[in-house]
Amino acid sequence: MEVKKRSTPILPWMRSPVDVNQFEACALNLVPCLDPRLTVLIIDFFQVRLEVALDKMGFSSLFPVQVAVWQETIGPGAFERDLCINSPTGSGKTLAYALPIVQKLSTRSVKCLRALVVLPTRDLALQVKEVFAAIAPAVGLSVGLAVGQSSIADEISELIKRPKLEAGICYDPEDVTCELQSSVDILVATPGRLMDHINSTKGFTLEHLCYLVVDETDRLLREAYQSWLPTVLQLTQSNEESLFPLANSFLSSTFGSLKTIRRCGVERGFKGKSHPRLVKMVLSATLTQDPSKLAQLNLHHPLLMTTGKRRYQLPEKLESYKLICESNLRPLYLVALLQELGEEKCIVFTSSTESTHRLCMLLNLFGDLGIKIKEYSGLQRQSRRSKTLKSFREGKVQVLVSSDAMTRGMDVQGVRNVINYDIPAYIKTYIHRAGRTARAGQAGRCFTLLHKYEVKRFKKMLQKADNESVPHYSVPSSSIESLRAAYNSALGKLKETVESEASRKRKFGSKFLKLSRTKPTDRRKG
Repeated sequence: MEVKKRSTPILPWMRSPVDVNQFEACALNLVPCLDPRLTVLIIDFFQVRLEVALDKMGFSSLFPVQVAVWQETIGPGAFERDLCINSPTGSGKTLAYALPIVQKLSTRSVKCLRALVVLPTRDLALQVKEVFAAIAPAVGLSVGLAVGQSSIADEISELIKRPKLEAGICYDPEDVTCELQSSVDILVATPGRLMDHINSTKGFTLEHLCYLVVDETDRLLREAYQSWLPTVLQLTQSNEESLFPLANSFLSSTFGSLKTIRRCGVERGFKGKSHPRLVKMVLSATLTQDPSKLAQLNLHHPLLMTTGKRRYQLPEKLESYKLICESNLRPLYLVALLQELGEEKCIVFTSSTESTHRLCMLLNLFGDLGIKIKEYSGLQRQSRRSKTLKSFREGKVQVLVSSDAMTRGMDVQGVRNVINYDIPAYIKTYIHRAGRTARAGQAGRCFTLLHKYEVKRFKKMLQKADNESVPHYSVPSSSIESLRAAYNSALGKLKETVESEASRKRKFGSKFLKLSRTKPTDRRKG
């Protein structure tokens, strides 16, 4: 009996997407409306400075996805619809939304928070903030960051402008609070720290928010993150009694004074929708099609933009290879492969932070391989990860051993190779890992180390991205044999190192437990 596959329901607006492949790359000086015929000279001046800023970033033309989004925002589309962008990694999605938002906000006369970009991780938020910071100042806009990298007090001082108070004069605290203003026009944030500011930062308001960008949407929708999304949507709705009768009571009971009062009208063609509305842009290389998840976004007349007809897509110039390893000798095959790749920038992905830590230690215990290898994982402090990433970008480190903390969105120029030391469990993970190379139209390679019993599963997984056959990559057996002695020695050293680390952790845990049981009076005596 033939078993029918369960079909996933597709929302009507997802059935006829805009194919960004139909758009060609466009030189900056030919981008429609980038330098419009305006009567106000200062706006012309802003446009020229914006083009210069992009040129300094190394951009001479916009990629197809950027041109397509530009058409739907600054061009004829004029932000009339919410945009859902499903485009391969490295295709230029960040600038695709950053550029039109900066262009739209360049004419603002009063500084207030008008654009919010939410991302799942600090590292990715830092990277996106750099893109905005490179172009926004050219048109007089300020960009803020709320990711928990510094104390909340430091963030508040960067985000909120306090009025100057004269010495010797008594002020009413309520009057001072009313005069608090935003210091930024655009905020890049992670969900947790965003909620901290919403709940506790005086003067922080989404009252004037015009644009909401949800980057890496599938991950942000999969994890609740303190219910940040329903909170933001509720705070940016009109609380006009006739349209939202429960909004006032909800806001008063839940968020105290943090109310949002938006001008209310009826948008043309959409009865019951407040105007001006909050424009949403959601993006991912593996955008979900689950109606229940997409419903959380409360999208307005959404438009899906994708690359081709396939749901899962790999970068156009990516070459994928499989490397079959003998049992228990996977580290030897990895070292032999790294030696063949030489000093080319490479990211090695493992299945967990613990595997990342141990593999990096093992590789560094092999002796002089002629390459600098560093660890990058969620176990490390943010400052250490940032330092490692900086060294990798500058070429001081050639190989980064990473957990999946680096799979999403992270952009490092010149990464020629990605190696899956552990086979990814899902096609989405493979796409995000492989997407660290072959970015922005450049060529790249992705190697996956497999045992024989994993080959069938790997082939079935890649078929979801219409990748029917992956060529076999082999390393000379002589290379494997020449590394055996060094491998055995490195394993012995690794065992000692792991035992030493475990001993230190036990001592620290014992000391911490002892301190926690000590009475406060005993601590003072000591």
